[in-house]
Amino acid sequence: MTTDKSYVRTRNLYSPLSKTSFKLSRSKLELFLECPRCFYVDRRLGVGRPPGFPFTLNAAVDALLKKEFDSHRKNKTAHPLMEEYGIDAVPFAHKDMDKWRENFVGVQYYYAPANFIITGAVDDIWQDRQGDLMVVDYKATSTEKEITLDEEYRQSYKRQMEIYQWLMRHIGHKVSNRGYFVYANGRKNREAFHGKLEFDIKVISYDGDDSWVDGVIVAAKICLDSDVVPKASEKCEYCAYREAANKVEEK
Repeated sequence: MTTDKSYVRTRNLYSPLSKTSFKLSRSKLELFLECPRCFYVDRRLGVGRPPGFPFTLNAAVDALLKKEFDSHRKNKTAHPLMEEYGIDAVPFAHKDMDKWRENFVGVQYYYAPANFIITGAVDDIWQDRQGDLMVVDYKATSTEKEITLDEEYRQSYKRQMEIYQWLMRHIGHKVSNRGYFVYANGRKNREAFHGKLEFDIKVISYDGDDSWVDGVIVAAKICLDSDVVPKASEKCEYCAYREAANKVEEK
């Protein structure tokens, strides 16, 4: 069996011997929490998980919401959704907002204990009358069920917001524990499509706690410093697939 070398990276990998600070994204910290083995094989050995399909419709919703809130940011006015949900705030205007939103750039903070540069690209930041910043994340879905943050896969959304809160605090901003998810839910109860998809918009508040972030960064550092590939998470479907495939091939 041949191996496609394009799946193996040789650049931007972690080396315990390097003195250069290593850039680690919010999504890679989440990968570490999901499966230390996948994280290690990715960041240390250069083989990442197979990429998923791009969520282009979600990206379109994200882009349009950003444009919509940016118009209020420019005018320093509250969005109607803020008024509808009783949120006394306006979109936060800052010279680095575009940079904070840009994938592979985002908010960046050098975390000295691990010699890591932690990064994460936010969707939006709002500011209340007291001057506190509130992290906002846009989500898109299409479901007839009530949208809550209780489902298991949405726990990662909470951690995502808490890392963003941690980042914004560490670059010197006063950040509220209260954040918001702006959920766009595509309607499926229309009689016909007619080239138009309509959405119901719901704003869900969430009170984050970023006290866990430092410990996870340090644990990720210890993981990468080791010369032993860690065990897979019991819930990791990728590792389970690899193990099952290997067993079949060895027969």
